[in-house]
Amino acid sequence: MDYSSTLNLPKTDFSMRAELPKKEPVILEKWLAEDIYHKQLKANEGHKRFVLHDGPPYANGNIHLGTALNKILKDIVVKYYSMNGYYTPFVPGWDTHGLPTEQRAIKELGLKKDEVGPVVFRNACRDFALKYLNIQRESFKRLGVRADWDEPYVTLTKEFEGEQIKVFGAMATKGYIYKGLKPVYWCPDCETALAEAEIEYQEDNTTSIYVKFKVKDDKGVLVPFTGSLDKTYIVIWTTTAWTLPGNLAISLNPEFSYSVYKVGEEYLVMATELAKGVFEKAGIAEYEEIGRVKGKDLEYVKCEHPFMNRDSLVIVGEHVTLDAGTGCVHTAPGFGADDFTVCQKYPEIKTIVPVDGKGMQTEEAGPFAGMFYAKSDKAVIERLREDGSLLASENILHQYPHCWRCKKPIIFRATNQWFVSVDAFRDDALKAVKGVRWIPDWGEERISNMIADRNDWCISRQRIWGLPIPIFYCEECGKELVNQDTIDNISRIFTEKGSNAWFELSAEELMGKKYTCPCCGGTKFRKEKDIMDVWFDSGSTHKAVVDRRPELGGVPADLYLEGNDQYRGWFQSSLLTAVAMGEGAPYKTVLTHGYVVDGQGRKMSKSLGNGIDPADIIKDYGADILRLWVASSDYKVDIRISKDILKQLTEVYRKIRNTARYILGNTDDYDPDKDAVPYEEMEELDKWALGRLYNLLKSVNEAYSEYEFHAMFHKIHNFCVVDMSNFYLDIIKDRLYTSRADSKKRRSAQTAMYVILDTLVRILTPVLAFTSEEIWSMMKHREGENAESVQLASWPVLPECYDNKEIETKWKDVIDLKSDAAKVLENARAEKVIGQSLNACLNIYADGAQYDFVDSHREILKTVCITSGLELFKKSEKPENATDSEYYKGVAMVISLAKGKKCERCWMFDESVGEDGLCDRCRRELAAK
Repeated sequence: MDYSSTLNLPKTDFSMRAELPKKEPVILEKWLAEDIYHKQLKANEGHKRFVLHDGPPYANGNIHLGTALNKILKDIVVKYYSMNGYYTPFVPGWDTHGLPTEQRAIKELGLKKDEVGPVVFRNACRDFALKYLNIQRESFKRLGVRADWDEPYVTLTKEFEGEQIKVFGAMATKGYIYKGLKPVYWCPDCETALAEAEIEYQEDNTTSIYVKFKVKDDKGVLVPFTGSLDKTYIVIWTTTAWTLPGNLAISLNPEFSYSVYKVGEEYLVMATELAKGVFEKAGIAEYEEIGRVKGKDLEYVKCEHPFMNRDSLVIVGEHVTLDAGTGCVHTAPGFGADDFTVCQKYPEIKTIVPVDGKGMQTEEAGPFAGMFYAKSDKAVIERLREDGSLLASENILHQYPHCWRCKKPIIFRATNQWFVSVDAFRDDALKAVKGVRWIPDWGEERISNMIADRNDWCISRQRIWGLPIPIFYCEECGKELVNQDTIDNISRIFTEKGSNAWFELSAEELMGKKYTCPCCGGTKFRKEKDIMDVWFDSGSTHKAVVDRRPELGGVPADLYLEGNDQYRGWFQSSLLTAVAMGEGAPYKTVLTHGYVVDGQGRKMSKSLGNGIDPADIIKDYGADILRLWVASSDYKVDIRISKDILKQLTEVYRKIRNTARYILGNTDDYDPDKDAVPYEEMEELDKWALGRLYNLLKSVNEAYSEYEFHAMFHKIHNFCVVDMSNFYLDIIKDRLYTSRADSKKRRSAQTAMYVILDTLVRILTPVLAFTSEEIWSMMKHREGENAESVQLASWPVLPECYDNKEIETKWKDVIDLKSDAAKVLENARAEKVIGQSLNACLNIYADGAQYDFVDSHREILKTVCITSGLELFKKSEKPENATDSEYYKGVAMVISLAKGKKCERCWMFDESVGEDGLCDRCRRELAAK
């Protein structure tokens, strides 16, 4: 007979196949339509607040794995705290000003700033930034990140700009802002600095040169390849030979590969990817690569200047590209913005400007002193050729900046710029650092050292797209004017009209009233042309966002969470502006994560072809797999990702999903309000399972609170696989399937499973946002519980009675015995003694306490080992083929065939099986139905 219809087989619509790419967009639409973000805020209104302040990404391109990692980590934190009852507003932000946006706007929109004017250009930059803001916003939503997407903070908005002016004003009126030296556009003919709007580009002929700088001190990096430094050179490239008298350094990109080439008797160092083109230009056909290093390995190597009596230090900077040249950039901080900026990181490099305001080489130019810079160009090249330092040269046609007034070529020349005097409040900043919790804890030392050692902060930029520096100058004597009244008026205007007003209104209108210069009595003023550094923008968010938006509760925020590059960036700029304003640290805790690298630990790059687009991962696997990758990784170091890693994670995900599916299928007929069995009346195995759940929740709570998400994930995965799938759920299958549907022993198992799934789905919600919602929608819920979304559910709290040490201790011995039995059962299968464990009778040989333990737990052990029989003997009866135990010491085991016939319903072998194909137990169960 077919007895399958009499079994309580699983029933569920929760599919085995996840189909996340298909299901997740539907769930996302549900969250957005039901406004889950504001509903969870409303539910926790009036509770203790937890604010994670979002660091703003640049709105100038699509998101990448690094930004995905960052936003998912933040989402995990926020959801954990919200489910624990905290009021957790999460306001996403975007950084929209600055050079990256300008460059993309120029490239993609084909704009010429000098032709369209500042307002038109700024509006184009604004539109460009908002375009990518919207693209990124949709991408972040697709990741399952919950936030106030309709009301983000954006640094280009009028309200933000008005608040940022107040931050600048507070620092300026305290005397923390001053003018200092920095390269700018300079017209030798007009003898004046130029703003970018005052230059235009024309095609010029020039000579590009490749110059050998002899290595003087290689720090032990190159000699292993060359044997000595006698004829070892780093090859630089420049199109402005006249600037070589100002050379103080050679810049390399820290992540680029640089090769050592043997050319005749010389050894030449240059970027690996550019070497072939360099040798072609030099007419060199025979060369051999003998070594390769990273740019960062060559940092602090010293070279000899080819004609000046000074060293040239090898430094590293991200501005170095592989677009042209050698990848080794001639660096003269007095003549270039990038050069000056990168040299600021090296205090041993002191800027020199060997060209005066009229474009004449000064005494610091050595043999070229007194020559006009343009004429000295040929003289420098000839000198290099004579002494053998010139590797190659070629004439090129390129776009070069010219003065819009005199139409003559301009130069970069160091002049005064605006700086924040960090020295004025450095001690206060260092003191504020000590009051912050840094995770990892080495972060405190890192940022402390950076602040202690840093130079003053240059906050002026010679760009158009950004917040104007609110300074005025007397037209007659050049004296700067800034005070509280001018700041208040500009802040008001910007809040009403936006910062374009700086370019649309006169100085007098912006100042708010007439002023007289205290130095010369002048009454006419002009506006500053520079904009603020974008780090000043994002560094002002504590004031413009956290203090301004009521739901955020004001400074300090509870947590800043960003990549570890932000010790030099946002963490520091935010701290400096907040301390300068007298607020102290703007954050209570700072948590950092590493970079995303490929499966081999390499930085992702286009040249290596190892990049992975998060959109492709979502399309192929689903956002929850990406979220699982984040949670499973120790993000405090660099995080690896590859297709193989993603495939492994899908297997992990499948096991968690199947655990949920098993429980859903076997609790289909269970009503948590009517069918729950009180703990004290439950089967002991079910109590053991709840004890394991209690321990899991305790560990998970600790991991979440310490932001150790990878530890949390591994504990949940281990619980699902080891405790549940491999043990508990496997063992109770017989009870679930064969017992009377409403029997107490079956309801006991269902009660335990329901509590387990109800707990699991909640603690998984911060990580598997979509899957937990799918599980939640399939579950039956207790009366009065908000079943609308798992994100509105509270964090689980389990009763103390689950922490039953007596059961835990006892069941450790049971599990040890099962582990020993599993080994002998496997051997018996391999030797063809049995087919499956239900064919078996487990024969145990023991004495003393071990005998008594087995004797008192015969039925439990038979159930746990999933055998049809269990026999106990004294150890003196142990046969020669018995296997001594490994885990539960002092017993031996032998497998034999179980007695009786196989029951057609439960598949157990029993001597009571009759002609109806049933054992006595199944007959009783059927009779009771």
